[in-house]
Amino acid sequence: MTEDPTRPRTEAPPEPPIADPAPIGLTAFALTTFILSCVNAGFISGDLVKIFVPLALFYGGLAQFIAGFFELRNRNMFGATAFCGYGGFWIALGFLVFFEEQLGITKEATPTVLGWTLLAWTIFTFIMWIGSFGTNPALAVVFTLLLATFAVLTIGEFLGGPEKATGIIHIGGYLGIATAIAAWYTAAAEVLNDTYGRTILPTGGG
Repeated sequence: MTEDPTRPRTEAPPEPPIADPAPIGLTAFALTTFILSCVNAGFISGDLVKIFVPLALFYGGLAQFIAGFFELRNRNMFGATAFCGYGGFWIALGFLVFFEEQLGITKEATPTVLGWTLLAWTIFTFIMWIGSFGTNPALAVVFTLLLATFAVLTIGEFLGGPEKATGIIHIGGYLGIATAIAAWYTAAAEVLNDTYGRTILPTGGG
């Protein structure tokens, strides 16, 4: 079994009692991020943004959250914190988008609401970004791109969102797509390297 890419390199990993849940969490994160980032980049009409809600609730949210719990069982604090954290993020964001009117959030207030929400997650991502340098280079790239994505989208929302800061939101979308590709690569490396018993895709880990 290959090394869990979310486990700090300084820790000698014990033989896990279950299969590595990291690829499940990474692919759930990547796919959901990719869809919403395509919306932010302008590749998908904003009117179709709700196509990501089922993914956010059940794949990016629930599946990633479950992966986080299994990382707890594997005693991998970084992986558990990341997957449970971003799983919760996707569930909350999907809920916000789907029930925006019921929550009493007006169209004018939406950028401010999203701005503060994304700012809080930027802070969380900054913490995880620092921690990612104790894992492997591939995962550090994922968190570097994710931090940039959150930071740019936060600025864009505070400046008025897609209607008033279209260019900034589009940049955030491009960064999000790059983040998704990096996460997919890291997950693919874990799956392929484990399946074939040798390094197919390098992650830079020891």
